This record gives sequence, C-alpha cells and structure tokens, in this order.
Amino acid sequence: MRYHLLGLVLLAGTAGIAAAQTQPVIQPEIQRAEIPRSMAGVPATMAVADVSARLDALERQIARLTGENEEASHRIRQLEKQLEQARADAADRLGRLEAAAAPSTPALAKVEEQPQAEEKAPARTAAATAKAPSTGDAGEDLYLTGFRQWEAKQFGEAQKSLETMAKKYPKHPRASYALNLAGRAYLDEGKPASAAKVLLSNYQVNPKGDRAADSLYFLGQALMQLKKPVEACKVYDELAEVYPDMRDWLKQRLPQARAEAKCKG
Repeated sequence: MRYHLLGLVLLAGTAGIAAAQTQPVIQPEIQRAEIPRSMAGVPATMAVADVSARLDALERQIARLTGENEEASHRIRQLEKQLEQARADAADRLGRLEAAAAPSTPALAKVEEQPQAEEKAPARTAAATAKAPSTGDAGEDLYLTGFRQWEAKQFGEAQKSLETMAKKYPKHPRASYALNLAGRAYLDEGKPASAAKVLLSNYQVNPKGDRAADSLYFLGQALMQLKKPVEACKVYDELAEVYPDMRDWLKQRLPQARAEAKCKG
C-alpha cells in the first residue's frame, strides 16, 4: 500500500511540474492512508510454529518406528538362533537313531561309526571339511567326504562328491548310501525334482542296496514337496510291500508320512 501511494505521489508531482509551465500550480489534496495498528508489525510466527510442531511430531514418529524396527530385528535374530539349535538337536537325534539301527555285520558297522558320530555335531564350516579322510579305501574316503560336506550344509559340493562316488564305485557297499544321501542333499537344498530323480535311480539300479528302502521313503518326501500326494502314496505303498522288514528308523516315520499324504489304508 505504501509503495502504491508513493508511486501516485511521484506521478502527481511530475504532472504538477509539467502543468506549472503552462498554468498556475494546483496542489492535489492527497491524504496518506493510515495503516491499521492491528496489522502493523505482526510477526509471521503462527505458520512457522505450525511447521515446527509438525516436524517435531514427524521426528518422534521416526524415532518410534526406528525403535520398533530394531526390536523386530532382534526378535528375528533370536528366532534364527532357536531354529539353528532345533536343527542341531534334530541332527543329533537322527544320528542316535541311525547308530542304533546300524547293521549287525561287524565290518560294515565299524565303517558306519564315524559318519554317525559326526551327525551329532553342529554344521561345520568349509575349513572344517578341508582335510580329506584317509581310510585306505578310496570309495569310502569319497563317501565320507560327501557326508561331511552334507553335514556342513555344503549341499552342492556334497552332491558332486556322492554322485561321483556312486558312479566311480557302483559295486562298493557305500554306493547305495552315497546316492541316497545325494538325493537328501538335493532335498535339503530345495530341489525336490532333482532329488526324486536320484532317489528313484538308487532304488531301481540297486534295489538290494542298504539304503534302497530309504530312497523310496525320501522319494515320497520329494513328491510331497512337488505337490503330488497321490504319487507319494504309491511310493509309500511300494516301500511297505517290497521292504516289510525295513529298519526301525523308517518304520517309525512311514505312518506319519502316509498321514501327511492322506494315503488310504
């Protein structure tokens, strides 16, 4: 308003000078506009205070969300530790059961001592499996290498070692063990289709092998992961029919497996 009035005054003054050269000077009656006291000097603090309050609230919300996120991360880490411990406990129980169900043949039972004992230990790192076993039996050494890789959750390496062992020493007593464990390694890695192929081959090629019955059981497990319960039931039926004297480790698990597949009979 003040800049506007000043402009009018300047314009009027210029016009007055020009008019004075031709005619008597006429003084314009211009009154200065008064600025309302209520508007003069009012600071713009209300908007700033509102923005500041909003920022404070946003900072508090971010701090709260950050705290909740940290707490959730801590809970997840705790759950992961519990899951790892549960897996280690399961491996320990599996080792004890398989050790108890080992064949009575003295020579073969002696060969199985080392792998079964090592199933009790938690998963090892790559460094822990770097030293190759040396039993004087090349086939046995290769099987033990694959077993330790599987135990250390090095599933890709275990598959190669175990399948190589079975291919290189097909008549070895451990060949049946090797292919069965290779199939389990594929299952553990989340590759049920590859697992099914290896497990079925182990059963078909060597039906009298020490782990042929186990391969049928795990074949059923692979088929369940592939969402094929009907086919899994057929496999479980064949397992019960072909191997009525299967080892106790399988007898204890077969009823539950059939229930999960909703098998009849």
